[in-house]
Order: sequence, then structure tokens, then C-alpha cells
Amino acid sequence: MKPPGRSILVVAIVALLGLMGGIVYYASLDNDDLSSATIQMGEVELVDVNSIENRATLKVSFLVKNNGDVTVTVPVITFDLFADGSSIGNGTYSTEDVAMPGRAAFYPDAEIPLTTRMTITMSEMNEGVYNKIVSGQPIQYSATGMMTVESAWSIVELDFDTNS
Repeated sequence: MKPPGRSILVVAIVALLGLMGGIVYYASLDNDDLSSATIQMGEVELVDVNSIENRATLKVSFLVKNNGDVTVTVPVITFDLFADGSSIGNGTYSTEDVAMPGRAAFYPDAEIPLTTRMTITMSEMNEGVYNKIVSGQPIQYSATGMMTVESAWSIVELDFDTNS
């Protein structure tokens, strides 16, 4: 009797490739659900003012909603913040150093505020709007940037503009 040779090896390789193709196909089904996540500008709150160094710390909140049928997490939001149409700086919300089970879980139809802090510095370019911020005058905030949305199988990066 001959030992089973190449035929079993070929069948095993074909089965492995089929399994890998199935995993890739299954993972791609989540992309539409991940792409349906939305982000809106939440509140921007003045937390601290350093009048000696002309710096202010802001707490920036975004409302993120999962409109899909798959539970997702949001590990990163990078953004440029605008006050009354003037750019005042950029910031990042990040939980990349937290394992996926420890992050905020966005179940289907869940909307969760995600907050981060950013420091702005007064310059010649933003002096007028900086003074409005630190004096507590009403300001219209907006942001543009990118939000990363991931499930157990997929990851999608979505551009956003809270002006629209």
C-alpha cells in the first residue's frame, strides 16, 4: 500500500485557502455596517486657562452613533477644531492602548459621547477667537477629521465634517 502523498497535501492546501477566503468574505460583510457610523460635534467646554503662557485647555466631546447591526468600537478620532470658522488646533481621542474588550462598545443604534482634552495657545492668527473662548463668550464650534471604526473582524476609517 502506498502512503498518501501529494493528493492529501493538495486537498489540505485547497481547504486552507478556502477557509481563508471565507474569513475574508465574512469580514467584508461588516464594512457597510462600520461605514454607517456617524459622528457629531458635542460640547466644547473651557477647563483651564493659563494666562501667563496664554494657553487654554478645552474638553471636546463628540457624539458617535452606531447605525449598523454589528457591535463596534471607536479607537481613534483625529480632528481639527474650529471656533467661529477659525482653526484653533488639532486633537486626538484615542483608546488604541486599551484592548478591544475594554473600549466603549457601540451596540446597534447606540449613541455615546466620547471626550478628550486639547490645549490651544494664543497666537496672532487666533487672538480674537482665543479671547472670546477664555472670556466665556458664545462660540460656534465645528470639527473635521477622521474616525476609525472597528469590529472584531474589520476596520474602517471615515472622514467627517461636523459643519455639514
